[in-house]
Amino acid sequence: MSRTTSFDDSDIGPAIYALIERLFPICRSITGDGVRRTLDILGEHIALERHEVPTGTPVFDWIVPPEWNIRDAYIKGPDGRKIVDFRKSNLHVVSYSTPVRARLSLAELLPHLHSLPEHPDWIPYRTAYYNPDWGFCLAHRQRESLTEGEYEVVIDSELKDGALSYAECRVPGARDDEVLVFAHICHPSLCNDNLSGIGIAVQLAKFLASAPRVYSYRFVFAPATIGSITWLSRNESRLGKVKHGLVAAVLGDPGMLHYKKSRQGDAEIDRAVQCALRDRGTGFKVLEFSPWGYDERQFGSPGIALPVGRLTRTPNGCYPEYHSSADDLSLVRPEFLADSFHAYVEVFAILERNRCYRNLSPKGEPQLGRRGLYRKTGGQQDIPDRELALLWVLNQSDGGHSLLDIAERSGLAFASVAAAARDLEAAGLLAPVSGG
Repeated sequence: MSRTTSFDDSDIGPAIYALIERLFPICRSITGDGVRRTLDILGEHIALERHEVPTGTPVFDWIVPPEWNIRDAYIKGPDGRKIVDFRKSNLHVVSYSTPVRARLSLAELLPHLHSLPEHPDWIPYRTAYYNPDWGFCLAHRQRESLTEGEYEVVIDSELKDGALSYAECRVPGARDDEVLVFAHICHPSLCNDNLSGIGIAVQLAKFLASAPRVYSYRFVFAPATIGSITWLSRNESRLGKVKHGLVAAVLGDPGMLHYKKSRQGDAEIDRAVQCALRDRGTGFKVLEFSPWGYDERQFGSPGIALPVGRLTRTPNGCYPEYHSSADDLSLVRPEFLADSFHAYVEVFAILERNRCYRNLSPKGEPQLGRRGLYRKTGGQQDIPDRELALLWVLNQSDGGHSLLDIAERSGLAFASVAAAARDLEAAGLLAPVSGG
């Protein structure tokens, strides 16, 4: 698998950014028409199988909640002018706010207002999914400027029986075994978290459809927590097909790549990601698993225990703009989106090419020179990586060591090890182990 198969490499970052730009204005939550509109747009790019799960459906220990939609919301000050307007920013309303029409004193209104004192010009993002409540978010500087008087408060929202919406895109491969990529779609106008993950997942699905594949790839676009739990509940009988998985999120900021390990900690996906990041030669950080964060904690719950890690740039909660209006189109950049996209492709390339081989001439080193695999002049002290990779692959290929094992032990790039295995197989010195 080549990272540029059937793709103009220069178009990848701008294409992802353009999709983010189009999705940015939509007011999304864990249910509702904003999610459906988002899936409509994704369906213009990739083939989606869409699902609607009715309100009240049990999903493991949870129940699909009422559907929430909002038409308008505002606060008018004592002078009758709008001081907070949902139509200017969908972050102004606490997601899942119950409907309200009231006239309140400042003292009555303040407990329903949320701001960020440490960033006085930013609007925070807040939710009230499972505890009926209402509220507004606004810049702290604006909140501090409010004066005594009567305020008109309107939230024209609706909570009713409806459905939770999610979608899947399956890219079939030579095997039914799957690589799962999950992106949450419940956040409103927040670019890094998580429009960047959605955009990269869409571009990966398009890319993989144009590349030769061993594995099948399943992309799931669903709301965080309740969406992944719903998907797991509805697909429990087929989870054995998922051999590797990644949660895609916060992938457009300038920070270095971070990998959070799966619950297993040493699954093939954990090793493949770390090998790919090492081979890139740029800074990265590996995080141990914890049952906090994004949906990797659902895939890693003890009754599920799928090998699913999380590949991000700066992790959630670790950059100042997280869950605020500053997570906008200026935070994510095409070059960082493209870099994240390539990191995923490089991980998939390792999964696709990783296998075990058996050395067909295992008694001593076979003569590589007469097969055109070794340099004609000997005696040099420096050994080229290509020749070193040949020797490592021959030495370790006893049917029980994979190419990833060899890359890790030798310190050589996985691509060099895989290329050596290809050349040795072509020379009749190596054979793949069936099912290995």
